Amino acid sequence: MAHASLAALGVLVVLLLQASTGTVARPSSAVSASKVFGMPAVMSLNGFERGEDGGPPAECDGKYHSDDDMLAALSTEWYQGGIRCFRTIRITRADNGQSVLARVVDECDTAHGCKNNIVDTSRAVWAALGLDTNVGEVSVTWSDS
Repeated sequence: MAHASLAALGVLVVLLLQASTGTVARPSSAVSASKVFGMPAVMSLNGFERGEDGGPPAECDGKYHSDDDMLAALSTEWYQGGIRCFRTIRITRADNGQSVLARVVDECDTAHGCKNNIVDTSRAVWAALGLDTNVGEVSVTWSDS
């Protein structure tokens, strides 16, 4: 009986450890839910307000958001089914190292035309990085903060 109790306890500990590390019932991906640092990406402009080119409300909460807020949408692989919802990421310009923090609120869905290396950001992120939104795309890296 003691062996059965110990075995059950062991299974419970393994399940709890898996749940705490995010390894239970998660889709497999080349980018894990563990912290990302310095991931090369292409930053593009996204509209997070109603009626803009960002499409429907944000995936994380079903709401529209102000483009004056520091916001980001990650490509499907990096978004990972919402694992990064409301988390803060650091976006760093590849050309000069300037960086800002932005909150993930949406997915840039690769099944609907988004490339797999995109960090879509609000107008506020572009302004904070001193970038002209007419440029279209900028090389950046992003990191979990």
